[in-house]
Amino acid sequence: MSDSQPTPVSAGSPRWLVGLVIGLAGLVYAYALWNAVAHLINMARTGLTGTGWITLLFGVLFPALVFVFAYLIGRRRRVGELTLTFLAGLGIVAVFWLNLIALSLTLPSA
Repeated sequence: MSDSQPTPVSAGSPRWLVGLVIGLAGLVYAYALWNAVAHLINMARTGLTGTGWITLLFGVLFPALVFVFAYLIGRRRRVGELTLTFLAGLGIVAVFWLNLIALSLTLPSA
């Protein structure tokens, strides 16, 4: 009757599956970071102002920051929720990247 113990919540997802999701997400975020570095180098060849440097350097750091933030949000959740967290973060990175590209086309040269 009342002496029954509450049933524990799901034991969680297998560690290998969580590791696979984190690894694949890390590769996708690393690709976004790599593109930001390549864009920074390409734009630096033509010359940048101080604002341009700050903006494009933040574009390099942004995917890493979002990855860490998404990991911190989803690390104690099930693997499906962790995956959705990484996908939402990737959507934020993609929108930021499109805005950065549009802005960098209008940045004045040094």
